[in-house]
Amino acid sequence: MSTVLESLSNELAAVVVAAGASIVRVEGRRRQAASGVIWSEDGIIITAHHVVERDENIGVGLPDGSRLPAQLVGRDPSTDLAVLRVGTNGLTPAKWAAGDTLRVGHLVLAAGRPEEQVQATLGVISALEGEWRTRAGGAIDAYVQTDVVMYPGFSGGPLVSAASEFAGINSSALLRGLSITIPAATIQRVAGALLAHGKITRGFLGVSAQPVRLPAAIAAQMAQETGLLLVAVEGDSPAERGGLLLGDTLLSVDDAPVRHMDDLLAVLGSDRIGRAVPVRVLRGGQVQTLQVTIGARA
Repeated sequence: MSTVLESLSNELAAVVVAAGASIVRVEGRRRQAASGVIWSEDGIIITAHHVVERDENIGVGLPDGSRLPAQLVGRDPSTDLAVLRVGTNGLTPAKWAAGDTLRVGHLVLAAGRPEEQVQATLGVISALEGEWRTRAGGAIDAYVQTDVVMYPGFSGGPLVSAASEFAGINSSALLRGLSITIPAATIQRVAGALLAHGKITRGFLGVSAQPVRLPAAIAAQMAQETGLLLVAVEGDSPAERGGLLLGDTLLSVDDAPVRHMDDLLAVLGSDRIGRAVPVRVLRGGQVQTLQVTIGARA
């Protein structure tokens, strides 16, 4: 038994050493530094948005112990991701794991570099589910929850598999009290957009709404029990220009039912910006269809 445990212990230590070559320290807030992951050999760093509290005077501590100033390329608060750039080459990019290789019960390591040396903690993947949305409306490609202890400064660091691959970036800010990992697929998509445009652009209607129960006849007709009551419509917004009124109940956008705010956020993707789409509303007891051109908001 001792031989098995010793072998496992040595292998885990080797995983940490290998991972450490792609983990950096991020100095972007007043309190303790956080962590980040090397995205490319030419100085692109991925970290958590919430640990970069300022846009300037950001520092990055590299695996070799050197410290360089970093430029903020862009950030996406809705997925808690930020992209930094440091002026150097020859870094060791992370090796990312495919999402379909993860299983509930797999041993994983949360790693970080809040100080000069890399640190790690051991746990298991405790839950895996499909795509979900954060409270800020960001689309996360998979729900990955672990039981690892998120020590101070670990946010922005990687979740590392037993194969020394990075399954994603850890965040303590997405769901209170839970250790959540932003998967590699989400990082790839968001980082690509930030590197290309410096920001994430989303569809915009210009309404405030709350879920309400639909009358029984309308619920049966629309095959949904709830809609979104418009409690505010911004002036000169896509909603106002499209004819939406205060007191309308939103039923669908572009033929996608909107039962809750998450449904509305889901249909307001960047792919619909500039498109005129059918919007069904309940007004005066009657279902009406309007054409609304979706706007853009960063």
